[in-house]
Amino acid sequence: MSQPEQKTLDEVATLRAELDDANYRYYVLDEPRMTDADYDRRLRRLQEIEAEYPDLVTPDSPTQRVGAPPDAGFPEVQHAVPMLSLDNALNEDEITAFVKRVADRLEIDGETIAFCCEPKLDGAAVSLVYEQGVLVSGATRGDGRTGEGITSNLRTLRSIPLKLRGKALPDLLEVRGEVIMSHEGFEALNAKAREEDGKVFANPRNAAAGSLRQLDPRITASRPLEFSAYQAARFEPDPGDATHSELMARLGDLGLRTSAALEVVTGSQGLIDYCRRLGERRDRLGYDIDGVVIKVDDLRLQRELGFVARAPRWAIAFKFPAQEETTTLNDVEFQVGRTGAITPVARLEPVTVAGVTVSNASLHNADEIARLGVMIGDTVTIRRAGDVIPQVVRVETSLRPADAREIVFPERCPVCDSEVERLEGEVVARCSGGLYCGAQRKEALKHFASRRALDIDGLGEKLIEALVERDWVKTPADLFRLDAERLASLPRMAQKSSDNLVAALDKAKQTTLARFVFALGIREVGEATAANLARHFGTLDALMGAEVADLEAVEDVGPVVAAHVHTFFRQPHNRDTIDELRALGLAWKEEEIGERPQPLAGQTWVLTGTLESMTRDEGKERLQALGAKVAGSVSKKTAGVVAGPGAGSKLAKAEQMGVPVLDEEGFLERLEAWESGRETEQ
Repeated sequence: MSQPEQKTLDEVATLRAELDDANYRYYVLDEPRMTDADYDRRLRRLQEIEAEYPDLVTPDSPTQRVGAPPDAGFPEVQHAVPMLSLDNALNEDEITAFVKRVADRLEIDGETIAFCCEPKLDGAAVSLVYEQGVLVSGATRGDGRTGEGITSNLRTLRSIPLKLRGKALPDLLEVRGEVIMSHEGFEALNAKAREEDGKVFANPRNAAAGSLRQLDPRITASRPLEFSAYQAARFEPDPGDATHSELMARLGDLGLRTSAALEVVTGSQGLIDYCRRLGERRDRLGYDIDGVVIKVDDLRLQRELGFVARAPRWAIAFKFPAQEETTTLNDVEFQVGRTGAITPVARLEPVTVAGVTVSNASLHNADEIARLGVMIGDTVTIRRAGDVIPQVVRVETSLRPADAREIVFPERCPVCDSEVERLEGEVVARCSGGLYCGAQRKEALKHFASRRALDIDGLGEKLIEALVERDWVKTPADLFRLDAERLASLPRMAQKSSDNLVAALDKAKQTTLARFVFALGIREVGEATAANLARHFGTLDALMGAEVADLEAVEDVGPVVAAHVHTFFRQPHNRDTIDELRALGLAWKEEEIGERPQPLAGQTWVLTGTLESMTRDEGKERLQALGAKVAGSVSKKTAGVVAGPGAGSKLAKAEQMGVPVLDEEGFLERLEAWESGRETEQ
């Protein structure tokens, strides 16, 4: 046998050091630095060298290890049955080779062998021990022989039964399984961490492992963790099951969750077909898997096949393409969303992640950029899982080039050049050119025409999209320039519908100041706030000229809303559009503040049932114009209830509580009196 050259010895030493460091950072520090793909490539290369030069194999080589030593913060637990890892198959040829090895050792036809297949969950492996049906201990895999005792943490998972189900419970059961975190739970956990300036996890597997290894079980309990069983390492007395699939069904009967995707197939082609089918579903599962676990189903054959040093001969893991890869961040561009949110998008050196070429990834916002410490030119780790947009999850700062550049957020919108607004305490920066900005056009128009805003009958979502896509409407003012003949040329738009829409647009020109302010779509200005602003200032000019301090004097308007309103009216594009709307005939009754009676100031009213002379919205607006608040439920503080035909539980509650009730006729009489000033209070 030839002796290895010095460069081979150096390569082995480097590979072992890199893999040991990766194991330590992943298993002990919960701070992975190396992607799964990089780790697998290095491990495979080391295995190839050791296969060529067996004398280089040492007991402490990463090829002979399963995980990492237990952490000092938890008690050590010796596994009665070692938690071994599996050999990998990276392509379909290697699946076929595995079947051939099994068949040759058993001296039977490989195409007759039944295999049990299930998703290889990408989480943290744990062991659970039940005595007389009661959970007595739980541990991490650790190095495969010694793990960390995390019983208190595992007891917090609702998917782990504290007591097994059924009457014929085993004296002893040791279950192996995986603790995972769903995509939905992972996104929610990281979103909360970003808000609270806490630790943001790189991926769901890292989040699951870190959550299990909390010294305070209350933290583990707060995390969205799930357990799924995949093996019974010990079962006493022996239940007599002949196959692994039967044994898994028995675990399900005992109340343990197992994979719904578990399936028994025959021969190499059956395995390949299953792997292909699961690979096609991978992105829709809602949780991470990194491959398929393949096991000889017959337990007798498993015992006959036995084990090698670190893995069973009767099982293998088919690995899917990695969902994380490293690449270079070449530049950052800023996109404007439909609500005005400014999102930084990383332009990457193209890289294949999970079988898809990725050249762009989300950086979320300025806080995320600061948290990552990322710069243009950095080497970054990209993650793609499911339908989630690829994200930058780590930065390799040790590889940062000398000419790396800081990422600078724009002060002006890249689409319409309006000011970019980011208030203190807010995460997202936004364009303030809502009425004008092309990126926000469709949403702004939909809101402007909605029932509680200008209430333009017949101007629905699809029609707005068609008008914008044809570039016929750029701002709300353009709506009132549309003519019936042009509208009739649209697909599925008859002449009568066109005439009706033009009439509805003409009718919408007569509105109220409160409705108009609400229709403008100013951030965080809802119906009630718009009504308060209209009542307080009386005229649009007064509102548009108000300073922040003046706006904060309005009822229910705090510093944040005041800043949004002030910024909106300060944008020339928005003011120009408002001037155009007024020039096109949009009008409302404006009153000086002192002219308007406010006899219902401080009172709360409730409208219920159907009004015949006006809509409930119109009744609400008239009450609000008199200073009243209009609520949706009756309480002891309710000053009065207006009840039309069809009034139900609200009327009954008002009568029960002794709250004054007006029918429509009485309501109209009182409105006239209040509005004329003849009656100053109820």
